[in-house]
Amino acid sequence: MFPHFLWGVAQGGLLFRCLSKPQRERQIQKWARTMLKRLGVDLKIVGAPAPTGPMLLVANHISWVDILALHAVCPCRFVAKADVERWPLLGTIVTGGGTLYVKRESRRDAMRVVYRMAQALKDGDILAVFPEGTTSDGSSVLPFHSSLLQAAISADAPVQPVALQIVNGRSGRPSQAASYMGDESLAGSVWRTLYARDLCAVVTFGAPQRAAGRDRRAWAKDLHNEIAAMRLREPPR
Repeated sequence: MFPHFLWGVAQGGLLFRCLSKPQRERQIQKWARTMLKRLGVDLKIVGAPAPTGPMLLVANHISWVDILALHAVCPCRFVAKADVERWPLLGTIVTGGGTLYVKRESRRDAMRVVYRMAQALKDGDILAVFPEGTTSDGSSVLPFHSSLLQAAISADAPVQPVALQIVNGRSGRPSQAASYMGDESLAGSVWRTLYARDLCAVVTFGAPQRAAGRDRRAWAKDLHNEIAAMRLREPPR
């Protein structure tokens, strides 16, 4: 796993600068799929992911595994907190993947990122956000913050709800092995993931939808309810 991680650092810091957008997206998808295999995490896809943009993916958030799973499925760019950019090595990978950074404590910076997101959507990109704003234990979906949905409204772009689950592949029951919340360390979470058996990331895609006259708060509430309902469906084994 570690050599593959370092290969991701090299790609994000050097190689991606020399590649076209389609080439970069293919490399990111290939790297994410390989990393899941190295971690021993199976990937199961339910529904149809967006093949091309413009599209805003809205998902619940459980673990860092969520990011690998979405990258492994479709060519998306994430919106992340600004602190991630300064993380040693990992920040290089995340930045190389085209991540947009936002200072969550700054209302002005949030407006700047919403504008950049709207421009990216108009350019045909697939963006991904976690509107809970943090990770959960996976037992429920936390309330959604609605600010980033304004980008889809401004760009008149569709949104696709995505339900993420990390389960035991044999029993189908939720697993806490890859949890990363509260005071848990990233290293500890990765270590537990490596030692867990039969882990499976289940990514369920709902039907794309448009605002249809809803403001961002009403839309966020509807998306929250839909993702919560999608998670209750029996994941495939």
